Amino acid sequence: MSGKKACIVADLRTGEHLAKIPDIVAVFSAAGWKTDVTLKEYGGETLKLAQKAARDGYDLVMGYGGDGTLNAVINGVMNAGGKCLVADLPGGTYNIWAGTIGVPHDPAKAALAIVNSEARKVDLGHVEVEGLGFAKGMGSDQQPTNGMKTDKKPEKSPQTRQYFLLHVGIGVDAAMMAHISKPLKYHLGPLAFDLSTIKEMPEQRPFPVQVQVMDKADNVETHWQGDVWEVIVSKVPIFGGAVNLDPDARADDGLLSVCLITANGPVKTIEQALSILAQKKLDAETTRYFRGAHFSIQVPASIGMQVDGSVAKLEELLHKSEQKVMQHASDAKQIMVNYRFDAKPRALQMVIPRTYSGSLFSKRNLHQPGDERGSTLQQKVTQNGKVQQDSQRRFQSTQKTAYEVTVIGVAPIPEKQHTYIVAGSYKKQDTDETEVFAVRIDDQTRILNSEGASIPPTAVWELQEGEKIVVEGDKTKRGVIGASCVSFSR
Repeated sequence: MSGKKACIVADLRTGEHLAKIPDIVAVFSAAGWKTDVTLKEYGGETLKLAQKAARDGYDLVMGYGGDGTLNAVINGVMNAGGKCLVADLPGGTYNIWAGTIGVPHDPAKAALAIVNSEARKVDLGHVEVEGLGFAKGMGSDQQPTNGMKTDKKPEKSPQTRQYFLLHVGIGVDAAMMAHISKPLKYHLGPLAFDLSTIKEMPEQRPFPVQVQVMDKADNVETHWQGDVWEVIVSKVPIFGGAVNLDPDARADDGLLSVCLITANGPVKTIEQALSILAQKKLDAETTRYFRGAHFSIQVPASIGMQVDGSVAKLEELLHKSEQKVMQHASDAKQIMVNYRFDAKPRALQMVIPRTYSGSLFSKRNLHQPGDERGSTLQQKVTQNGKVQQDSQRRFQSTQKTAYEVTVIGVAPIPEKQHTYIVAGSYKKQDTDETEVFAVRIDDQTRILNSEGASIPPTAVWELQEGEKIVVEGDKTKRGVIGASCVSFSR
Protein backbone atom coordinates (compact mmCIF):
# COMPACT_ATOMS: atom_id res chain seq x y z
CA MET A 1 0.00 0.00 0.00
CA SER A 2 1.15 3.51 -0.76
CA GLY A 3 1.87 6.19 1.84
CA LYS A 4 -0.89 6.39 4.41
CA LYS A 5 -2.12 8.50 7.25
CA ALA A 6 -2.59 5.78 9.84
CA CYS A 7 -3.86 5.57 13.40
CA ILE A 8 -3.06 2.79 15.87
CA VAL A 9 -5.67 2.18 18.56
CA ALA A 10 -3.81 0.28 21.26
CA ASP A 11 -5.16 -1.77 24.15
CA LEU A 12 -2.49 -1.13 26.77
CA ARG A 13 -2.97 -4.51 28.49
CA THR A 14 -1.12 -3.51 31.68
CA GLY A 15 1.42 -1.56 29.63
CA GLU A 16 3.17 -4.36 27.77
CA HIS A 17 2.03 -3.08 24.37
CA LEU A 18 3.36 0.40 25.02
CA ALA A 19 7.00 -0.76 24.87
CA LYS A 20 6.51 -2.24 21.38
CA ILE A 21 4.77 0.72 19.76
CA PRO A 22 8.06 2.47 18.76
CA ASP A 23 9.07 -0.69 16.83
CA ILE A 24 5.80 -0.62 14.90
CA VAL A 25 5.94 3.12 14.23
CA ALA A 26 9.54 2.82 12.99
CA VAL A 27 8.48 0.34 10.29
CA PHE A 28 5.53 2.44 9.17
CA SER A 29 7.67 5.58 9.14
CA ALA A 30 10.24 3.83 6.95
CA ALA A 31 7.41 3.08 4.52
CA GLY A 32 6.54 6.78 4.40
CA TRP A 33 3.42 6.55 6.54
CA LYS A 34 2.39 9.23 9.02
CA THR A 35 1.33 7.23 12.06
CA ASP A 36 -0.44 8.44 15.18
CA VAL A 37 -1.17 6.38 18.29
CA THR A 38 -4.19 6.53 20.59
CA LEU A 39 -4.32 4.55 23.82
CA LYS A 40 -7.38 2.89 25.30
CA GLU A 41 -7.65 3.83 28.96
CA TYR A 42 -10.98 2.29 29.97
CA GLY A 43 -13.43 -0.37 28.84
CA GLY A 44 -15.40 0.52 25.73
CA GLU A 45 -13.10 3.36 24.67
CA THR A 46 -11.54 1.48 21.74
CA LEU A 47 -14.73 1.73 19.69
CA LYS A 48 -14.98 5.48 20.32
CA LEU A 49 -11.32 6.07 19.45
CA ALA A 50 -11.64 4.12 16.18
CA GLN A 51 -14.81 5.99 15.28
CA LYS A 52 -13.10 9.33 15.88
CA ALA A 53 -10.04 8.29 13.84
CA ALA A 54 -12.24 7.29 10.91
CA ARG A 55 -14.13 10.57 11.07
CA ASP A 56 -10.88 12.53 11.33
CA GLY A 57 -9.87 11.28 7.89
CA TYR A 58 -7.27 8.59 8.60
CA ASP A 59 -6.73 6.27 5.64
CA LEU A 60 -6.04 3.29 7.89
CA VAL A 61 -7.14 2.45 11.44
CA MET A 62 -5.34 -0.41 13.18
CA GLY A 63 -6.32 -2.27 16.30
CA TYR A 64 -3.39 -3.37 18.48
CA GLY A 65 -4.67 -6.04 20.84
CA GLY A 66 -6.81 -9.17 20.58
CA ASP A 67 -9.84 -10.10 18.51
CA GLY A 68 -12.04 -8.02 20.82
CA THR A 69 -9.93 -4.95 20.06
CA LEU A 70 -10.20 -5.60 16.33
CA ASN A 71 -13.98 -5.98 16.63
CA ALA A 72 -14.25 -2.66 18.48
CA VAL A 73 -12.19 -0.95 15.76
CA ILE A 74 -14.42 -2.45 13.06
CA ASN A 75 -17.57 -1.26 14.81
CA GLY A 76 -16.09 2.20 15.32
CA VAL A 77 -15.14 2.47 11.64
CA MET A 78 -18.55 1.18 10.52
CA ASN A 79 -20.32 3.67 12.79
CA ALA A 80 -18.31 6.39 11.03
CA GLY A 81 -19.37 5.22 7.56
CA GLY A 82 -16.93 2.36 6.92
CA LYS A 83 -14.79 4.24 4.38
CA CYS A 84 -11.28 3.78 5.75
CA LEU A 85 -9.12 0.65 5.80
CA VAL A 86 -8.84 -1.57 8.87
CA ALA A 87 -5.81 -3.63 9.90
CA ASP A 88 -5.03 -5.99 12.76
CA LEU A 89 -1.85 -5.72 14.83
CA PRO A 90 -1.95 -8.89 16.94
CA GLY A 91 -1.26 -8.43 20.62
CA GLY A 92 -3.96 -10.36 22.47
CA THR A 93 -4.58 -13.79 23.92
CA TYR A 94 -6.42 -14.76 20.77
CA ASN A 95 -5.77 -13.25 17.34
CA ILE A 96 -7.77 -15.56 15.11
CA TRP A 97 -8.08 -13.15 12.19
CA ALA A 98 -4.40 -12.19 12.16
CA GLY A 99 -3.34 -15.83 12.41
CA THR A 100 -5.67 -16.84 9.59
CA ILE A 101 -4.39 -14.23 7.12
CA GLY A 102 -0.73 -14.69 8.11
CA VAL A 103 0.06 -11.58 10.15
CA PRO A 104 2.87 -12.55 12.59
CA HIS A 105 2.46 -11.98 16.31
CA ASP A 106 5.83 -10.19 16.59
CA PRO A 107 5.02 -6.44 16.39
CA ALA A 108 7.80 -5.50 13.96
CA LYS A 109 7.04 -8.45 11.68
CA ALA A 110 3.33 -7.62 11.83
CA ALA A 111 4.07 -4.05 10.74
CA LEU A 112 6.16 -5.36 7.83
CA ALA A 113 3.30 -7.64 6.77
CA ILE A 114 0.87 -4.70 6.83
CA VAL A 115 3.21 -2.56 4.72
CA ASN A 116 3.40 -5.37 2.15
CA SER A 117 -0.40 -5.72 1.97
CA GLU A 118 -3.35 -4.86 -0.20
CA ALA A 119 -6.93 -3.87 0.51
CA ARG A 120 -9.62 -6.51 0.08
CA LYS A 121 -13.32 -6.13 0.72
CA VAL A 122 -14.74 -8.54 3.28
CA ASP A 123 -18.22 -9.39 4.49
CA LEU A 124 -19.35 -8.59 8.00
CA GLY A 125 -22.03 -10.14 10.11
CA HIS A 126 -24.61 -7.92 11.78
CA VAL A 127 -26.71 -8.67 14.86
CA GLU A 128 -29.60 -6.75 16.37
CA VAL A 129 -32.63 -7.43 18.57
CA GLU A 130 -35.94 -7.60 16.70
CA GLY A 131 -38.00 -7.77 19.86
CA LEU A 132 -38.86 -9.56 23.10
CA GLY A 133 -41.47 -12.15 23.96
CA PHE A 134 -42.35 -14.46 26.80
CA ALA A 135 -41.98 -18.18 27.15
CA LYS A 136 -45.06 -20.38 27.23
CA GLY A 137 -46.80 -20.51 30.57
CA MET A 138 -46.27 -16.88 31.53
CA GLY A 139 -49.18 -14.98 33.09
CA SER A 140 -51.43 -12.98 30.81
CA ASP A 141 -50.76 -9.80 32.80
CA GLN A 142 -47.30 -9.59 31.21
CA GLN A 143 -47.20 -8.76 27.55
CA PRO A 144 -44.40 -9.11 25.00
CA THR A 145 -43.18 -6.09 23.10
CA ASN A 146 -44.93 -5.97 19.75
CA GLY A 147 -45.30 -9.74 19.39
CA MET A 148 -41.55 -10.42 19.06
CA LYS A 149 -41.13 -7.56 16.57
CA THR A 150 -40.10 -3.96 17.09
CA ASP A 151 -41.18 -1.32 14.59
CA LYS A 152 -38.64 1.21 15.81
CA LYS A 153 -34.99 0.20 15.75
CA PRO A 154 -33.07 0.37 19.04
CA GLU A 155 -31.16 3.53 19.79
CA LYS A 156 -27.61 2.24 19.62
CA SER A 157 -25.21 2.82 22.47
CA PRO A 158 -21.87 4.25 21.30
CA GLN A 159 -20.34 1.04 22.66
CA THR A 160 -22.68 -1.36 20.85
CA ARG A 161 -20.93 -4.15 18.94
CA GLN A 162 -23.45 -4.89 16.20
CA TYR A 163 -20.94 -5.93 13.53
CA PHE A 164 -18.73 -9.00 13.69
CA LEU A 165 -15.93 -10.28 11.49
CA LEU A 166 -15.49 -13.73 13.05
CA HIS A 167 -18.40 -15.10 15.07
CA VAL A 168 -21.06 -14.64 17.69
CA GLY A 169 -21.42 -17.25 20.43
CA ILE A 170 -24.54 -17.72 22.54
CA GLY A 171 -24.31 -20.12 25.47
CA VAL A 172 -21.33 -21.88 27.03
CA ASP A 173 -18.51 -19.85 25.46
CA ALA A 174 -20.18 -16.54 26.37
CA ALA A 175 -20.55 -17.72 29.98
CA MET A 176 -16.91 -18.76 30.00
CA MET A 177 -15.73 -15.39 28.69
CA ALA A 178 -17.89 -13.53 31.19
CA HIS A 179 -16.20 -15.28 34.12
CA ILE A 180 -12.61 -15.59 32.96
CA SER A 181 -9.95 -13.90 35.08
CA LYS A 182 -8.08 -11.25 33.11
CA PRO A 183 -4.83 -11.68 35.09
CA LEU A 184 -5.05 -15.42 34.45
CA LYS A 185 -5.74 -14.81 30.76
CA TYR A 186 -2.71 -12.53 30.43
CA HIS A 187 -0.51 -15.02 32.31
CA LEU A 188 -1.67 -18.34 30.78
CA GLY A 189 -2.98 -17.21 27.41
CA PRO A 190 -5.41 -19.61 25.62
CA LEU A 191 -5.07 -22.15 28.44
CA ALA A 192 -7.04 -19.76 30.66
CA PHE A 193 -10.04 -20.14 28.33
CA ASP A 194 -9.89 -23.92 28.54
CA LEU A 195 -9.71 -23.78 32.34
CA SER A 196 -12.65 -21.39 32.45
CA THR A 197 -14.66 -23.72 30.21
CA ILE A 198 -14.02 -26.68 32.49
CA LYS A 199 -15.06 -24.59 35.49
CA GLU A 200 -18.24 -23.22 33.91
CA MET A 201 -19.52 -26.39 32.22
CA PRO A 202 -21.09 -27.93 35.39
CA GLU A 203 -23.09 -24.73 35.88
CA GLN A 204 -24.49 -24.67 32.35
CA ARG A 205 -27.85 -26.10 31.30
CA PRO A 206 -29.45 -26.61 27.89
CA PHE A 207 -31.75 -23.83 26.71
CA PRO A 208 -34.52 -23.63 24.10
CA VAL A 209 -33.69 -22.22 20.68
CA GLN A 210 -35.70 -21.46 17.59
CA VAL A 211 -33.77 -20.93 14.34
CA GLN A 212 -35.25 -19.62 11.10
CA VAL A 213 -33.33 -19.24 7.85
CA MET A 214 -34.92 -16.54 5.69
CA ASP A 215 -34.64 -15.26 2.14
CA LYS A 216 -34.27 -11.61 1.09
CA ALA A 217 -38.01 -11.04 1.49
CA ASP A 218 -37.95 -12.52 5.03
CA ASN A 219 -39.80 -15.65 3.94
CA VAL A 220 -38.87 -18.59 6.15
CA GLU A 221 -36.95 -21.23 4.20
CA THR A 222 -35.85 -23.46 7.08
CA HIS A 223 -37.14 -23.82 10.63
CA TRP A 224 -35.56 -25.69 13.56
CA GLN A 225 -36.54 -25.79 17.21
CA GLY A 226 -35.03 -27.62 20.17
CA ASP A 227 -32.69 -27.47 23.16
CA VAL A 228 -29.00 -26.65 22.76
CA TRP A 229 -25.88 -25.88 24.76
CA GLU A 230 -24.37 -23.47 22.28
CA VAL A 231 -25.27 -21.38 19.23
CA ILE A 232 -22.41 -20.18 17.00
CA VAL A 233 -23.09 -17.72 14.19
CA SER A 234 -19.91 -17.33 12.14
CA LYS A 235 -18.66 -15.37 9.15
CA VAL A 236 -15.39 -17.30 8.80
CA PRO A 237 -14.84 -21.03 9.35
CA ILE A 238 -12.37 -20.88 12.25
CA PHE A 239 -13.76 -20.80 15.79
CA GLY A 240 -11.65 -20.52 18.94
CA GLY A 241 -8.43 -20.52 16.95
CA ALA A 242 -8.58 -24.15 15.83
CA VAL A 243 -12.12 -25.56 15.39
CA ASN A 244 -13.08 -25.60 11.70
CA LEU A 245 -16.83 -25.01 11.75
CA ASP A 246 -17.49 -24.87 8.02
CA PRO A 247 -14.71 -25.61 5.50
CA ASP A 248 -16.81 -24.09 2.70
CA ALA A 249 -17.27 -20.71 4.40
CA ARG A 250 -15.48 -17.73 2.90
CA ALA A 251 -14.92 -14.17 4.08
CA ASP A 252 -16.52 -12.79 0.92
CA ASP A 253 -19.30 -15.28 0.07
CA GLY A 254 -22.18 -13.16 1.41
CA LEU A 255 -23.32 -15.92 3.79
CA LEU A 256 -23.37 -16.77 7.49
CA SER A 257 -22.99 -20.20 9.06
CA VAL A 258 -24.97 -21.25 12.13
CA CYS A 259 -23.79 -24.17 14.24
CA LEU A 260 -25.91 -25.63 17.05
CA ILE A 261 -24.48 -27.95 19.70
CA THR A 262 -27.62 -29.82 20.64
CA ALA A 263 -28.60 -31.25 24.03
CA ASN A 264 -28.29 -35.05 23.98
CA GLY A 265 -27.77 -35.86 27.62
CA PRO A 266 -24.95 -35.10 30.05
CA VAL A 267 -22.61 -37.82 28.76
CA LYS A 268 -22.72 -36.58 25.19
CA THR A 269 -22.29 -33.02 26.38
CA ILE A 270 -19.15 -33.88 28.32
CA GLU A 271 -17.82 -35.77 25.30
CA GLN A 272 -18.47 -32.74 23.09
CA ALA A 273 -16.72 -30.38 25.52
CA LEU A 274 -13.69 -32.68 25.78
CA SER A 275 -13.59 -33.02 22.00
CA ILE A 276 -13.50 -29.24 21.57
CA LEU A 277 -10.81 -28.78 24.23
CA ALA A 278 -8.57 -31.71 23.31
CA GLN A 279 -9.18 -32.49 19.65
CA LYS A 280 -10.41 -29.08 18.52
CA LYS A 281 -13.34 -30.54 16.64
CA LEU A 282 -17.10 -30.96 17.03
CA ASP A 283 -19.05 -34.20 17.34
CA ALA A 284 -21.09 -34.60 14.15
CA GLU A 285 -23.85 -36.50 16.01
CA THR A 286 -24.66 -33.59 18.33
CA THR A 287 -24.13 -30.72 15.88
CA ARG A 288 -26.56 -29.09 13.44
CA TYR A 289 -25.50 -26.72 10.67
CA PHE A 290 -27.33 -24.07 8.64
CA ARG A 291 -26.13 -21.58 6.00
CA GLY A 292 -27.80 -18.46 4.74
CA ALA A 293 -27.65 -14.67 4.54
CA HIS A 294 -30.46 -13.95 7.01
CA PHE A 295 -31.34 -15.66 10.30
CA SER A 296 -33.82 -15.17 13.11
CA ILE A 297 -32.68 -16.86 16.33
CA GLN A 298 -34.77 -16.86 19.50
CA VAL A 299 -33.16 -17.66 22.88
CA PRO A 300 -33.90 -16.88 26.54
CA ALA A 301 -32.73 -13.44 27.69
CA SER A 302 -30.78 -15.10 30.50
CA ILE A 303 -28.35 -16.69 28.03
CA GLY A 304 -25.21 -14.64 27.45
CA MET A 305 -23.70 -13.66 24.12
CA GLN A 306 -20.17 -12.88 22.99
CA VAL A 307 -19.21 -11.03 19.81
CA ASP A 308 -15.76 -11.75 18.36
CA GLY A 309 -14.46 -12.76 21.77
CA SER A 310 -15.98 -9.94 23.84
CA VAL A 311 -19.04 -10.23 26.05
CA ALA A 312 -22.00 -8.31 24.59
CA LYS A 313 -24.51 -6.64 26.89
CA LEU A 314 -28.12 -7.30 25.90
CA GLU A 315 -29.35 -3.96 27.23
CA GLU A 316 -27.16 -2.11 24.73
CA LEU A 317 -29.08 -3.74 21.87
CA LEU A 318 -32.52 -3.03 23.29
CA HIS A 319 -34.93 -0.17 22.71
CA LYS A 320 -35.76 1.86 25.82
CA SER A 321 -39.21 0.26 26.11
CA GLU A 322 -37.62 -3.19 25.94
CA GLN A 323 -35.11 -2.24 28.61
CA LYS A 324 -38.02 -1.39 30.90
CA VAL A 325 -39.57 -4.81 30.27
CA MET A 326 -36.28 -6.44 31.27
CA GLN A 327 -35.97 -4.29 34.38
CA HIS A 328 -39.44 -5.22 35.64
CA ALA A 329 -39.24 -8.92 34.78
CA SER A 330 -39.12 -11.25 37.77
CA ASP A 331 -37.34 -14.03 35.85
CA ALA A 332 -35.14 -13.33 32.79
CA LYS A 333 -35.33 -17.03 31.86
CA GLN A 334 -38.98 -16.51 30.89
CA ILE A 335 -38.19 -13.64 28.51
CA MET A 336 -37.27 -14.67 24.99
CA VAL A 337 -35.02 -12.50 22.81
CA ASN A 338 -35.41 -12.58 19.06
CA TYR A 339 -32.03 -11.85 17.48
CA ARG A 340 -31.74 -10.95 13.82
CA PHE A 341 -28.50 -11.90 12.04
CA ASP A 342 -27.64 -10.64 8.55
CA ALA A 343 -24.61 -10.98 6.30
CA LYS A 344 -23.36 -7.62 5.01
CA PRO A 345 -21.51 -8.42 1.76
CA ARG A 346 -18.28 -6.54 1.03
CA ALA A 347 -19.01 -4.12 3.84
CA LEU A 348 -15.45 -3.18 4.81
CA GLN A 349 -11.95 -2.97 3.35
CA MET A 350 -9.43 -4.98 5.36
CA VAL A 351 -5.66 -5.07 4.99
CA ILE A 352 -4.52 -8.50 3.78
CA PRO A 353 -0.82 -9.47 3.32
CA ARG A 354 0.10 -9.82 -0.33
CA THR A 355 1.71 -13.17 0.50
CA TYR A 356 -1.58 -14.69 1.70
CA SER A 357 -2.76 -17.51 -0.59
CA GLY A 358 -5.14 -19.47 1.64
CA SER A 359 -8.78 -20.37 1.05
CA LEU A 360 -10.39 -17.62 3.13
CA PHE A 361 -11.55 -15.75 0.03
CA SER A 362 -13.61 -16.91 -2.93
CA LYS A 363 -11.02 -15.52 -5.33
CA ARG A 364 -7.40 -16.37 -4.76
CA ASN A 365 -4.87 -13.60 -4.20
CA LEU A 366 -2.93 -12.76 -7.35
CA HIS A 367 0.24 -12.25 -5.31
CA GLN A 368 1.47 -15.72 -4.42
CA PRO A 369 4.13 -16.38 -1.77
CA GLY A 370 7.57 -16.43 -3.29
CA ASP A 371 6.71 -14.24 -6.31
CA GLU A 372 8.99 -11.46 -5.15
CA ARG A 373 11.78 -13.84 -4.23
CA GLY A 374 11.44 -15.64 -7.56
CA SER A 375 11.77 -12.36 -9.44
CA THR A 376 14.75 -11.50 -7.25
CA LEU A 377 16.78 -14.36 -8.67
CA GLN A 378 15.99 -13.26 -12.23
CA GLN A 379 16.90 -9.67 -11.48
CA LYS A 380 20.16 -10.72 -9.90
CA VAL A 381 21.24 -12.39 -13.13
CA THR A 382 20.22 -9.56 -15.44
CA GLN A 383 21.15 -6.58 -13.28
CA ASN A 384 24.15 -7.64 -11.24
CA GLY A 385 26.81 -6.48 -13.69
CA LYS A 386 25.15 -3.12 -14.31
CA VAL A 387 24.59 -2.44 -10.58
CA GLN A 388 28.22 -3.18 -9.76
CA GLN A 389 29.42 -0.69 -12.40
CA ASP A 390 26.89 2.02 -11.53
CA SER A 391 27.39 1.72 -7.78
CA GLN A 392 31.16 2.28 -8.05
CA ARG A 393 30.59 5.51 -9.94
CA ARG A 394 27.67 6.70 -7.80
CA PHE A 395 28.93 5.99 -4.28
CA GLN A 396 32.01 6.99 -2.37
CA SER A 397 33.08 5.89 1.09
CA THR A 398 30.71 7.18 3.76
CA GLN A 399 31.52 8.78 7.08
CA LYS A 400 28.05 8.14 8.52
CA THR A 401 27.41 6.16 11.72
CA ALA A 402 27.52 2.40 11.28
CA TYR A 403 25.14 0.02 13.10
CA GLU A 404 25.40 -3.77 13.33
CA VAL A 405 21.80 -4.86 12.95
CA THR A 406 20.34 -8.33 13.53
CA VAL A 407 17.57 -8.95 11.01
CA ILE A 408 14.04 -9.48 12.35
CA GLY A 409 12.24 -9.40 9.01
CA VAL A 410 12.13 -7.88 5.54
CA ALA A 411 9.33 -6.47 3.40
CA PRO A 412 9.25 -4.68 0.06
CA ILE A 413 7.40 -1.41 -0.41
CA PRO A 414 5.20 -2.59 -3.30
CA GLU A 415 4.73 0.83 -4.90
CA LYS A 416 8.46 1.60 -5.04
CA GLN A 417 10.63 -0.67 -7.13
CA HIS A 418 13.73 -2.05 -5.40
CA THR A 419 12.76 -0.42 -2.12
CA TYR A 420 12.75 -2.54 1.04
CA ILE A 421 12.36 -2.20 4.78
CA VAL A 422 14.51 -4.30 7.07
CA ALA A 423 13.35 -4.44 10.69
CA GLY A 424 16.27 -5.30 12.94
CA SER A 425 17.60 -5.06 16.46
CA TYR A 426 20.70 -3.14 17.49
CA LYS A 427 22.54 -3.61 20.77
CA LYS A 428 24.06 -0.44 22.14
CA GLN A 429 27.68 -1.08 23.09
CA ASP A 430 27.71 1.21 26.12
CA THR A 431 24.53 -0.05 27.81
CA ASP A 432 23.77 -3.43 26.16
CA GLU A 433 20.25 -2.06 25.62
CA THR A 434 18.52 -3.43 22.52
CA GLU A 435 16.69 -1.09 20.16
CA VAL A 436 14.63 -1.95 17.08
CA PHE A 437 15.38 -0.03 13.88
CA ALA A 438 13.64 0.09 10.52
CA VAL A 439 16.22 0.30 7.74
CA ARG A 440 15.02 1.74 4.44
CA ILE A 441 16.99 0.43 1.45
CA ASP A 442 16.49 1.52 -2.15
CA ASP A 443 18.40 1.69 -5.44
CA GLN A 444 20.43 4.59 -4.07
CA THR A 445 21.81 2.38 -1.30
CA ARG A 446 25.22 0.80 -1.80
CA ILE A 447 24.86 -2.90 -0.95
CA LEU A 448 27.95 -5.04 -0.44
CA ASN A 449 28.34 -8.78 0.05
CA SER A 450 30.77 -10.33 2.52
CA GLU A 451 33.61 -9.91 0.01
CA GLY A 452 32.95 -6.20 -0.47
CA ALA A 453 31.47 -6.54 -3.96
CA SER A 454 28.36 -4.57 -4.91
CA ILE A 455 25.13 -6.49 -5.30
CA PRO A 456 21.64 -5.31 -6.40
CA PRO A 457 18.95 -4.06 -3.99
CA THR A 458 16.87 -7.16 -4.72
CA ALA A 459 19.38 -9.19 -2.69
CA VAL A 460 17.86 -7.62 0.43
CA TRP A 461 14.72 -9.75 -0.06
CA GLU A 462 16.87 -12.85 0.55
CA LEU A 463 17.87 -11.80 4.06
CA GLN A 464 16.76 -14.24 6.76
CA GLU A 465 15.84 -13.65 10.38
CA GLY A 466 18.90 -13.70 12.63
CA GLU A 467 21.40 -12.65 9.95
CA LYS A 468 23.60 -9.66 10.71
CA ILE A 469 24.16 -6.64 8.47
CA VAL A 470 26.14 -3.45 8.96
CA VAL A 471 24.12 -0.38 8.11
CA GLU A 472 25.52 3.10 7.49
CA GLY A 473 23.19 6.08 7.48
CA ASP A 474 21.42 8.71 9.52
CA LYS A 475 18.86 7.59 12.11
CA THR A 476 15.72 9.61 12.72
CA LYS A 477 13.98 10.11 16.06
CA ARG A 478 11.43 7.50 15.01
CA GLY A 479 14.05 4.79 14.62
CA VAL A 480 14.37 4.89 10.82
CA ILE A 481 17.75 4.61 9.11
CA GLY A 482 17.92 5.82 5.54
CA ALA A 483 20.71 3.45 4.52
CA SER A 484 23.53 4.85 2.37
CA CYS A 485 25.44 1.56 2.59
CA VAL A 486 24.58 -1.96 3.78
CA SER A 487 27.14 -4.73 4.16
CA PHE A 488 26.10 -8.38 4.37
CA SER A 489 27.97 -10.71 6.68
CA ARG A 490 27.46 -13.71 4.37
